[in-house]
Amino acid sequence: MAQLQAPNHHSLDAAFAALMANGLDGEEAFSSSLKQLACEFLSAKNDGLKFLLGRNEHSATLMQYIVVDGIVDDFSHGKLWNGKPVIKCDDIPKDAMVVNCSMSISPITAGYRLQQLGLNRCISYADLCKVRPDLIPVPTFVSEMRQDFSQNEAHWLALLAKLADKQSRTVFNDLVRYRLTANPAYMENYSIRLSEQYFEDFLALSNEVFVDAGGFNGDTTEEFCKRYPDYKKVILFEPSGINMQDAQERLANCRDINFIAHGISDAPGTLWFDPNAGSASAVSPEGSCSVEVTTLDISVSDKVSFIKMDLEGWELKALAGAKKHIFEDHPKLAIAVYHRASDFWRIPEYILSTRQDYDIYLRHYTEGWSETVMFFLPK
Repeated sequence: MAQLQAPNHHSLDAAFAALMANGLDGEEAFSSSLKQLACEFLSAKNDGLKFLLGRNEHSATLMQYIVVDGIVDDFSHGKLWNGKPVIKCDDIPKDAMVVNCSMSISPITAGYRLQQLGLNRCISYADLCKVRPDLIPVPTFVSEMRQDFSQNEAHWLALLAKLADKQSRTVFNDLVRYRLTANPAYMENYSIRLSEQYFEDFLALSNEVFVDAGGFNGDTTEEFCKRYPDYKKVILFEPSGINMQDAQERLANCRDINFIAHGISDAPGTLWFDPNAGSASAVSPEGSCSVEVTTLDISVSDKVSFIKMDLEGWELKALAGAKKHIFEDHPKLAIAVYHRASDFWRIPEYILSTRQDYDIYLRHYTEGWSETVMFFLPK
C-alpha cells in the first residue's frame, strides 16, 4: 500500500477508500493461517483452550462474545478478572490460542513475548475484527479515527502538508494506519521510550522557564531538571492532591519549582475531576470530586519559554487559557495530541491561529496508540 502523500500528490479520501476496500489493513497481508486461527477462536464448536493477553477494555469486550479460559497478565497473575483466572505468560499451555489485546502501549513487545515462548497459535484483536466485523466491534480509538478521518479530509491534508520533516510525515502515516485498523504491524518500528517524550534534540532546550501542565507525580519535571540543569524556573500544575504530594516529595531536591495545585483550562472555575486514575486523571463529568481550575495566562506572570501539556483530552481548553503567553512569549510547545483523533488537527489549527510562525513536528513514544506529542518550534 502506498504511503499517504502531500495534498498535491494524493488524497487522504482516496487512501481511506483504498484501506476500506482492503478491509482497512490490507487483506493481501492477512495470511490464510491467521484467518483460520481467527475463525477457530471465534467458533463455538472449537473446544481448545483460549486466552486473552491483557486486562483491558478490549479483553472485556471479547469476553461478551467469546467464552475464554483465562486472561494473561504477568503483573496480576493468581487473581480473578471478570470471573476468569489470570495467569503468567510462562503458564500459557503450548497448544492454547491467544489473542493479543494490547493496543495502547506495548502490542509489539507483547507479541514478541508470545513468540519467544514458542506459542504458535497467536493472533491479534484486529484479526478477529477482520474475520467477523459483524460480530467483533473495533476498538473505540479506531471507530473514532475512522469517523474523523473520513469527515475531515481537508484538515488532515492540511496537517500533513505542514509537518516540518520526513520523520514527522512517517509518524503521521504509521499512526493514521494504526488508528484506522488496530493492526500492530504498522507499529513495528516503534518502541516504548517515555523518558524521551518531551525532550527532542531539535528543541535545543537551555535556560528555560518551563511550564509542566499536567504535572502528575513530577516525573516529567524530574527528567527535565536532570537533562537541563541550567533551567531558570519550573511551574508545575496538578489538581490532584495525591499526585501533587507525590510530585513535591519527588522534586524536594530540585530548585526553583513553583507548584500550583490547580488544573488549567480556558477560564477559572470549578470542574469535576477523577483524582484516582494515576497518569490518566482527567477532567470528567463523571469525576468523583471537584477541583479548582485556572488559566496559564492568569496564574503565570513570568515570560515562559517551554510549555508541555498532557491533560487527557483537555489540551485545547488549556491552550485557549494560554493564548496571551503563546502570542507574546512565543514559547516552544510540546502538546499531547493522542487523546482524540481530532486533536491531531484541531490543536495545530488553534495554535497557528494565534501565531503562524511555528514549525510543527510529530513524534510518538509507544508501540500503540498512546503518547503522541506534537511539537511547535518557533521559526
